[in-house]
Amino acid sequence: MLSWLLALGIFFIVLFLIQYIRWNDEKLRTLPSEAAAFSPLRLTNTSVLETFETYQASPNSIDGQLPPNTGRRYIVVGGAGFLGGWIVIHLIRRGEDPSHIRIVDIRPPIRKDLTTGPAQLVEFKQADVANERALLGAFTAPWPSSPGPDQEITVFHTASNIRPYERHPSLLHRSSVVNVSGARNVVNACLEIGAATLIYTSSSSVCVKASTFFLNPFAWWAKKEPLGFVQVLNDDEKRLPRRHEEFFSNYAVTKLGAEKLVREANGKSGRDGGKVLRTGCIRPGNGIFGSGGDMVCGAYLTRKTNPTWFGHILASFTYVENCSLAHLCYEARLVEIAKGSPNPDISGQSFLIADPGPPRTYSDVYTILNALTDGETTFPYLSPTLMFILAQAVEAYHLLHHFLTSSRSPILFYVLRILPPITGDLINLQPSLFSVTTLHLILDDHRARLPPTKGGLGYEGAWTTLEGCCKLVEEFREAGGEVARNVGGGLGFFVGGGKGREDNGEE
Repeated sequence: MLSWLLALGIFFIVLFLIQYIRWNDEKLRTLPSEAAAFSPLRLTNTSVLETFETYQASPNSIDGQLPPNTGRRYIVVGGAGFLGGWIVIHLIRRGEDPSHIRIVDIRPPIRKDLTTGPAQLVEFKQADVANERALLGAFTAPWPSSPGPDQEITVFHTASNIRPYERHPSLLHRSSVVNVSGARNVVNACLEIGAATLIYTSSSSVCVKASTFFLNPFAWWAKKEPLGFVQVLNDDEKRLPRRHEEFFSNYAVTKLGAEKLVREANGKSGRDGGKVLRTGCIRPGNGIFGSGGDMVCGAYLTRKTNPTWFGHILASFTYVENCSLAHLCYEARLVEIAKGSPNPDISGQSFLIADPGPPRTYSDVYTILNALTDGETTFPYLSPTLMFILAQAVEAYHLLHHFLTSSRSPILFYVLRILPPITGDLINLQPSLFSVTTLHLILDDHRARLPPTKGGLGYEGAWTTLEGCCKLVEEFREAGGEVARNVGGGLGFFVGGGKGREDNGEE
């Protein structure tokens, strides 16, 4: 009798769990009307192929939007990486002398577009931003040619340690050593050499408020969707998360901390009363994609089979060349201000930016990549609730290993030896990532799009997300399926992050 009751109890528990997972999945897989209003039409294979044919017949060009060359010297921190590499390419494309550009990175460039043509003339200095002495040495090293009279320097800081999967405060130092201390070192180096402009690459994720994805089926009065399921992000600083637990992960905490350092440095004079440093921050949409090593669409193309649980989620993507353009637009505005422009002074601020056109669901991106690769790139769908359960287990194990590593107990040290750390892409599958993949995040970047006379960057963007994906696939084909530099994860079954120490592969 007892065994029969036990079996019956187990049966009902399993039945309840199955029903709960199905019910919870149904709630998580919705596209609420307030989100759909921003992008009501979904892409089809036909519309994608038509756009691709139009793009091939008349490719978009960024040339008409690039600000004019300045003749300055440029230091691109993280310039061997994804976004930083494109800033280097665009500087050369608009007419800057390659010998006046310096890449500072933890490793030398390996991208073909950075190791051939005019870009191969760009100087490289190896340094870790967390190493203050090495970084300062890279900044102060003599230039290949003698500087002109009063030749000013602009610094673009794109390097960061991308660990978006960690949220526990005890792990904060793993992100802050590069993202916060590194930013402090960059600011100090800028002041030491008398740099005139510093543009920092932040992240739109600093605006995202974390949520939970286990809904309560018994709370009939509760809203049957995660808290903050639809978030329209804008530049209102009062709406930013405040407490640590409000941020989606330690990555966002440290990126905002770095922003604070960069913005507080605005208006400071360099060593010995040198030039006034003007600063600004760009917050790209989630996530940055394009050729050159992204962890989103490029990783999808490389991996081909990409299990996912958030195809229905609406997001504001940022094509990497649009992102680079936004940085150059901000620099142009700060140069104008330094020369006495009557436009509003926008130095020391942060601007959200995303692609022009409507935001896209991940399923739209999946449709694009599947159609343009003749079905080779696929996206099997998984249960978001089951994945969230698995993510809880991965996080618990990751934290256990961390605390065992920190312990001085010989017994716990022995336990550590038989419990290997999580390696590979699995470490990315933790609950914090759900707040940037399973919430509808729409960016309002109207401030950046305002003309300079009205306090904007004058940013427009040359490619919609659809057009950016078309360009990515075309370049991927031309490169013969070039393996992205940081393909670890991507936004699929194992969500991207944590592979590169100084590579900015943003959300």
